[in-house]
Amino acid sequence: MNHIRFGIVGLGSMGTVHARSIIDGLIPHTTLAAVADPNEAAFRNFSETSRFADGSTLIHSGEVDAVLIATPHYEHTTIGIEALKAGLHLLVEKPISVHKADCERLIAAHTNSSQVFAAMFNQRTDPSYIKLRNLIQTGQIGPIRRINWIITDWFRTQAYYSSGGWRATWAGEGGGVLLNQCPHQLDLWQWIFGMPTKVRAFGRVGRYHDIEVEDDVTAYFEYENGATGIFVTSTGEAPGTNRLEVVGDLGRVVVENGQIEFTRNEVSMKDFCETTPERFSKPPIWNVRIPVAGGTGLQHVGILQNFAGAILDGLPLISPAKEGIHSVELANAMLLSIFEDRTIQLPLDGTEYEVFLKKKIADSRFIKKERVTLALDDDFAKSFSR
Repeated sequence: MNHIRFGIVGLGSMGTVHARSIIDGLIPHTTLAAVADPNEAAFRNFSETSRFADGSTLIHSGEVDAVLIATPHYEHTTIGIEALKAGLHLLVEKPISVHKADCERLIAAHTNSSQVFAAMFNQRTDPSYIKLRNLIQTGQIGPIRRINWIITDWFRTQAYYSSGGWRATWAGEGGGVLLNQCPHQLDLWQWIFGMPTKVRAFGRVGRYHDIEVEDDVTAYFEYENGATGIFVTSTGEAPGTNRLEVVGDLGRVVVENGQIEFTRNEVSMKDFCETTPERFSKPPIWNVRIPVAGGTGLQHVGILQNFAGAILDGLPLISPAKEGIHSVELANAMLLSIFEDRTIQLPLDGTEYEVFLKKKIADSRFIKKERVTLALDDDFAKSFSR
């Protein structure tokens, strides 16, 4: 194969952004061969592309080699499994599924190693997070003691939540900020630091919006080696904060505003603590600003280019879909902890969470008030680069 015929299922906000990237020639050796959406109005900008009313018809049309799924969350699993069983390469928007059990079903359907299966975790292309991960993996920060991520600049208006009946509902989305916005940060968290062993979370349903799911969360993570983490997120704060602070034995690293500040201990804090005769002294430090080139990276386009490169040239994936289960598991554990008011041990029992979620759906009496969205914001794609 020297050219990829793409099919996109779901022409909402993100599906349209991805379609534009392919049509505009940003993904070499690809064409947008087909699109699918139940809403005929979504086809108005795709008059020269094959159009289908549903993903299943597109998958079995014979017109595509690879499928990108950008539908509401629950369909990621069902459409994804069908695409994999049809032998197509697959790229799934985040989250790969709503809950861990569905992640396991989707991943289990990927039985052909020649099929490329990736997830749209575009923030893995951000040079700041790539650099931080490298600092940790090479031991330059030392053993991690504490992680603190405040990510509250996902501000969303009521009009955003009212723009679709599926948004911010248990039946349509499966959660709120943890399932829609924060899969990015939760993926980065596990990609950089690994998975914790315990999760205790506190959150509010509809604290800032008329929704039935969480829009404000504070969580505590605990690791097997004693390291701890705090994760704070909200869609109700403006201007909001995106600050990641990591403390290791050799100092503190802060990632904020596209910069990395490393306050480095000249000696191990553990060794200093155990050997100094002084009562109030601290290890001497170096203040280091670590250069980061390339802004926020290639983001969605970078994942699309990498996905195409994996199909055509065997390039290693930046974001293999099988790793998408970890961010979903963290979100599920936090929600279960919030609603059952207890600490959750990881790994999470996927079946237990599935039962919990189905009950939330069955018990829901929430009536969604929808508004019609007339136009896509010009800055929409930029808002998703964080």
